[in-house]
Amino acid sequence: AKSKNHTNHNQNKKAHKNGIKKPKTNRYPSLKGVDPKFLRNQRYAKQGTQGE
Repeated sequence: AKSKNHTNHNQNKKAHKNGIKKPKTNRYPSLKGVDPKFLRNQRYAKQGTQGE
């Protein structure tokens, strides 16, 4: 007899056994992969707020 290829049975229980967790959010998330034009402008904007 042909065997079953896939079933979703018990997958939900397994997933929730340890809880489905949200990814931990960092205080300063990395800017990796962010638009370089935006990053450049952000640098200049930060410079403007540094003075007294």
